Amino acid sequence: MPADALSRLARWFAAHCDGEREHHHGVSLTSTDNPGWWMKIDLTATELASRPFAPVRQGIGRNGHPKAARWLRCHIEGSIWHGAGDETRLKEITEIFLNWAEASDA
Repeated sequence: MPADALSRLARWFAAHCDGEREHHHGVSLTSTDNPGWWMKIDLTATELASRPFAPVRQGIGRNGHPKAARWLRCHIEGSIWHGAGDETRLKEITEIFLNWAEASDA
């Protein structure tokens, strides 16, 4: 992942740390066996908690699982933003979140 996307994510996270929130609500990144990536970002106690997010689905079947080699799914479930995609899409997953999070008109 280019340093720019990683730096932007680090800045977003740091801006939402207040000495307490980060103990219970954070960012996680795991690999999946599809293979792929799964990023989860807890939006609790952020300005994004009630902001609408248009789900993104590419190469995903009706059951919510990948049906193609290139796949991507980003959505909010409860208070968690989920971004998942094949092994080539980590930068794209991160940028989808950041572009939404940093949008000033939302």
